[in-house]
Amino acid sequence: MSFNSFGRVFRFTTWGESHGPALGAVVDGCPPGLNLTETDIQPFLDRRRPGQSRFTTQRQEPDQVRILSGVFEGRTTGTPIALHIDNVDQRSKDYSEVAKAYRPGHADYAYDQKYGFRDYRGGGRSSARETAARVAAGAVARLVIPEVTITAWVEAIGGDAIDYARFDAAEIGNNPFFCPDPEAAIRWEALVDAARKDGSSLGAVVACEATGVPAGWGAPLYAKLDSELAAACMSINAVKGFEIGDGFAAAALRGEDNADAMRPGNDGGVAFLANHAGGIAGGIATGQPVRMRVAFKPTSSILIPVETVTRDGAASEIRTKGRHDPCVGIRGVPVVEAMVALVLADQKLLHRAQVG
Repeated sequence: MSFNSFGRVFRFTTWGESHGPALGAVVDGCPPGLNLTETDIQPFLDRRRPGQSRFTTQRQEPDQVRILSGVFEGRTTGTPIALHIDNVDQRSKDYSEVAKAYRPGHADYAYDQKYGFRDYRGGGRSSARETAARVAAGAVARLVIPEVTITAWVEAIGGDAIDYARFDAAEIGNNPFFCPDPEAAIRWEALVDAARKDGSSLGAVVACEATGVPAGWGAPLYAKLDSELAAACMSINAVKGFEIGDGFAAAALRGEDNADAMRPGNDGGVAFLANHAGGIAGGIATGQPVRMRVAFKPTSSILIPVETVTRDGAASEIRTKGRHDPCVGIRGVPVVEAMVALVLADQKLLHRAQVG
């Protein structure tokens, strides 16, 4: 059984491979009557697009999206929305060695064991190229949740973290790292350059905050808002960790320190004095900002030789040629935002279906 779809009411399916002719997504369950054209989607794809600086892969893809269905006269019709993105800069010959031996840390061996063969050109479906389709689908999801603002940024690269005392949201779009700390961005230039010149790669932590999420979205137990967000973000290629709120740090706190104390708020509401829970309690949004952190591993395709085995089981060594991100977590920022938008759009429609 294949799993290429995500969501319950607002549902999307991605298709395509890294070195195929195209890739894209089909979004189903989108409410009718929303204003939608390619210009609503393209800015998000442009943020993720490769080749924009020396700190990302130099593969040159325009990532121009086309809407093939589900929109009439600039508005969604309520039928499936098909999104199409051409691949125009493949270099499949770079992967001739990958056809013979497995790249440690990549999905080569696992795919071979599951399917009996694999698309070795850039990793096929396991390539981060697939995330372009998610970003396109996420742009549609944002139209369903205009009350929500989603902002992600890179919090750390190679273990070097930002200083939140210098956090400036306006800086996120002013540097190639999506970094809110200008001093950290300067340090990261040297850090990523060194890894790139060595033929190696670095991991990163992406933080994300969704504000304006109404109290009540989510569901108990098996459709918890935090578990849905975790599943969405953990499905992103190269992601190996996820935290809501204080996450693992909460395990070091005492109960009174971890509790998000409450006081009477305006208009009979509640004012929270802290947000250790990351805006979610019992799987349901509290109305506070929903905060999460996502850990990206170092890119597995590197030029430094690594011990491996061939498909025949013989000992070998491999260095991956081609154009790869020295830190894939950098371009993970718009992908994380897209997956959060897709979850929240789905949760909004689920909430409306149950409670009106």
